[in-house]
Amino acid sequence: MKKIGLFLILIFSVSVLSAQKRTDADMQRWRDYGLGQFIHWGVYAIPGGQWNGKSYHGAAEWIRSWNEMPVNEYDSLYRQFNPAKFDAEKWAEMAKNMGAKYMIFTTKHHDGFCMWPSKYTAYTIANTPYKRDIVGPLVEAYSAAGIDVYLYFSIIDWNHKGYRSTLKTDADRQEYETFKQFTRNQLLELLDNYPKIKGLWFDGTWDRAWIEQAAWADSLGRELRAKIPGLIIGSRFRADLKGFRHQDANGQIIDDYDQRFERNLPSTLEETKGFDWDCVMTIPENQWGYHRDWLWTYVKTPYELIEMAVKANSLDGNLVINFGPDGNGGFRKEETDIAKEIGKWMSANGEAVYAAHHSVLEKQDWGYSTQKGDSIYLVIFNKPLNNKVRVKVPKPATKGMVNVIVKAEFPVIRKPASIEGTGADGTFYRDKNGFSYYNILIPKELQKTEMPFVIRIRLKEVDEKEAYQQAKM
Repeated sequence: MKKIGLFLILIFSVSVLSAQKRTDADMQRWRDYGLGQFIHWGVYAIPGGQWNGKSYHGAAEWIRSWNEMPVNEYDSLYRQFNPAKFDAEKWAEMAKNMGAKYMIFTTKHHDGFCMWPSKYTAYTIANTPYKRDIVGPLVEAYSAAGIDVYLYFSIIDWNHKGYRSTLKTDADRQEYETFKQFTRNQLLELLDNYPKIKGLWFDGTWDRAWIEQAAWADSLGRELRAKIPGLIIGSRFRADLKGFRHQDANGQIIDDYDQRFERNLPSTLEETKGFDWDCVMTIPENQWGYHRDWLWTYVKTPYELIEMAVKANSLDGNLVINFGPDGNGGFRKEETDIAKEIGKWMSANGEAVYAAHHSVLEKQDWGYSTQKGDSIYLVIFNKPLNNKVRVKVPKPATKGMVNVIVKAEFPVIRKPASIEGTGADGTFYRDKNGFSYYNILIPKELQKTEMPFVIRIRLKEVDEKEAYQQAKM
């Protein structure tokens, strides 16, 4: 029998979970990214989580809300913003070398400061000592490097006089109408100014005032999509008419993909509910913007971030790793070193991540598996002490047939893998439930490596009588 029966298992397992999804090429391109980069940058990088000798132990970009931070002094920081080290091409080069396929950039965070010269407010990069646009050069540099750009936009705007978190009076509602028009103007302005972008990533939409604007926000969303065909918008932008966020009252994803809560990486495919999704991840425990106190909290290693990226792709999602430049526009050495290490691994093993998704194999102790066509990638994070990777192969779709490993190789060293069964006779072992087991022997070149490595295999459904010979190949 042809191997197609094996892949019908995968198709069915996903279809029972899936909500209605976009099927266009732009959305498929988004699904296939694998790895992205997030950049949090604004005037909050100037204090860097500190003020008057005291450290703010919240996320640095929220420092304006700290009791120790005088609002009027924060709102004057833009007069100091002059990032002499900012180089859009070098940023894009760093992202490309890391292996990122898309980038999300903070055009405006909750403080309301605009990193582009918006004509709808004076609180922009145009009125700083730097004076020049930040967003435009980034869009051009990243696009030229082959990295798609998405723009972060906060609905919360502490600087706009019409902004309200709740609408308690008629006066509140009247003021909020001016804020809604301001928000619409800025979003349309971004799409007009930067037509090369692929989508919008929204934040600050949890306020009751915004949730009540569901119908208006839905109309605005259609207006935005008309500006750039194929525009991708995550689930945070709007609520439904009943006030549900992310998922509507029917359990369907709102807009195009699930913007999971920050650093919330799912553990099972069932947990994703079949939605398209990405997970944005900090390198420190909870710092997005630049914080001077880099080591006051836990910092993730390249190994951990690579594992998160592979895990995300094995569950049909993307991982987006965040970086926070300082007030001069430079990245701290710890961040650039981490990006380099991730890039080294991705350049050798990216085949197991880019356009690779959930595989027909169940989760096994040695790590994660992804799949692209008939290639299945075993990404080994927990190397067995006996240097034998035991692989559990799924049950066949047809009675009297067996799924066997017909090809296995180590992609980086391009070496065919030695395969043995775990049965007493040295052939494949099949348990009473119909699962088959094989040992793939780790070559000496990889036995002492401290980084994860990849084994590429191909399965085939064969007649059970032929299986023993297949296992000896």
